[in-house]
Amino acid sequence: MERLLQTINRDALIRLQFMPGVGLAGRRKVWQFMQAEPNVLLTLTNLLDCLALPEIKAEQLANCWRDSQLSNTITRNHQFGKVTTILDEDYPTYLKEMYAAPLVLFSRGNWQLTQQAGLAVVGARQATAYSYTTLKQWLPAVIATKIPIISGLAVGVDALSHQLAVQHNGHTIGVIGTGLDIAYPAANRSLQQTLMQTQLVISEYPLGTGPARHRFPERNRIIAGLAQSVLVTEAAIHSGSLITANIGLQENRNVMAIPGRVTDPLSAGCNALISAGATPVCNVETILNELQFQS
Repeated sequence: MERLLQTINRDALIRLQFMPGVGLAGRRKVWQFMQAEPNVLLTLTNLLDCLALPEIKAEQLANCWRDSQLSNTITRNHQFGKVTTILDEDYPTYLKEMYAAPLVLFSRGNWQLTQQAGLAVVGARQATAYSYTTLKQWLPAVIATKIPIISGLAVGVDALSHQLAVQHNGHTIGVIGTGLDIAYPAANRSLQQTLMQTQLVISEYPLGTGPARHRFPERNRIIAGLAQSVLVTEAAIHSGSLITANIGLQENRNVMAIPGRVTDPLSAGCNALISAGATPVCNVETILNELQFQS
């Protein structure tokens, strides 16, 4: 009976991921309901009661839930890659601890890479030679430990981090803010394909989901959640990198930052993090020591 309950509720969580008008807050309500009522089936009726949507939105959700094409859509996602729910035994432990842990993840590649907490590396899309030189000097030693390097498959620091992991025969996880079948930016399409074939790419969004501004901050919490430590290099005060770092701080991750010149706008974020208590990184030994301390 318990196995049947989990199977039905697991399927319901996957269907929920395709529902219009249900965002992070709504899915968190559903998860809280399931934790409070572990023996209750997540039926459409229970779901609507839990979400407490306005009548029109509730009707839209119900129609989508009953749509005969939904099962085919879900099947396509299963065929493209792996679909993992928060109810599954191989759901990443570090990620499950988070305040707004994703209920469903779509992935393609080596899922085993999620079973070890990694090092998140984030920084400016318009990174300068400072980031490129520093990471090229330092990351190979970290990569050699086989700890996964986690980043967001964006241009700049993200792409460099993934590329270095591949070049040095290490492990890397790309977390994207679109469906797995969409590369954003398009310039990283080849890199994303490489990671899907030899490493791992993860998304919270089903196939066909295009880029949208709100999805990238949502993506950032997964980057932080999969990591034991977050390394930030060249980040402006208002940037996605700082969002990731602040989530890391909130979730008790070890946050490290590479200091820079006080006159450089791209170092302002890192310097602010250090002022707030992040570990300043001036050599690779600091990174290795922090990772060992956290492991």
